[in-house]
Amino acid sequence: MEKNVSEELEQLMEDKEIYTSRENSDKAMPITKNEEGNKKNNGQVVYPIISNGDTIGTVILLSKEANTKMNDVEKKLAQSAASFLGSQMEI
Repeated sequence: MEKNVSEELEQLMEDKEIYTSRENSDKAMPITKNEEGNKKNNGQVVYPIISNGDTIGTVILLSKEANTKMNDVEKKLAQSAASFLGSQMEI
């Protein structure tokens, strides 16, 4: 898409933190810069992809529908995908 990631997402990647909208007032974090300032009420899970101790990206699960809650299943799915991708980059 050739868009830069948002400052919020970049900070999350630097800090190697996991973000879920359920734990953050049900507000989705902006993914790209210049994304509309209003935060949506979509369910979201953001999990960092870590390879050799560095964050190389994120796995993002985002619901299409408003007011959808992400639960532990989605969080584990994002964690599994991020772990798999991180381990594949180390080979």
